Amino acid sequence: MKEKVRKKLILLRKKISTDEVLNKSNIIKNKLFELEEFKKASTVLFYVSYDNEVFTHDMIKESMKMDKEIIVPKSDEENRRLILSKLDKWEDLEKGLYNILEPKKEKIKEISIEKIDLIIVPGVGFDEQGNRTGHGKGYYDNLLRNCKNALSIGLAFEFQIIKNIPTNNFDIPVDVIITDKRIIKCRKIS
Repeated sequence: MKEKVRKKLILLRKKISTDEVLNKSNIIKNKLFELEEFKKASTVLFYVSYDNEVFTHDMIKESMKMDKEIIVPKSDEENRRLILSKLDKWEDLEKGLYNILEPKKEKIKEISIEKIDLIIVPGVGFDEQGNRTGHGKGYYDNLLRNCKNALSIGLAFEFQIIKNIPTNNFDIPVDVIITDKRIIKCRKIS
């Protein structure tokens, strides 16, 4: 069931134009930057977007100018985990696993998850309870499971919000979802 939902949503995402991705992503960026939790956060983990995801490249570059410490993930396929690395310059990224921009090996500055205030989470689909489906590898569920302090925010286009995401015990929901149409607070946040 989950695989069916995932395939359908990926197909829908592939059909949207680059202009639409950029325009809607800009709306989402503005909503994110207006959130009090984002303004207060000093250390933010961003996913680096690819394949018609909500475009985070501009968000990351602009956040770096805000005196925030920006963290980006590098996939550790062997251990199915994300290595969290401080990003000093955009040029420190190169295409890595799954063709996603990741820190170059020599530029990795690993940081502990406890130091992160806010986690920006990708997703193929979400429901209004914060449940998500990604690409099925479990990287973000593993990360969120070990995260006790940070607020998690999923970014999605409105069409990626569906009535119900099938879940299992391994799935970890996000606290907030921001779309081009609204902000969905899934968990009680202060």
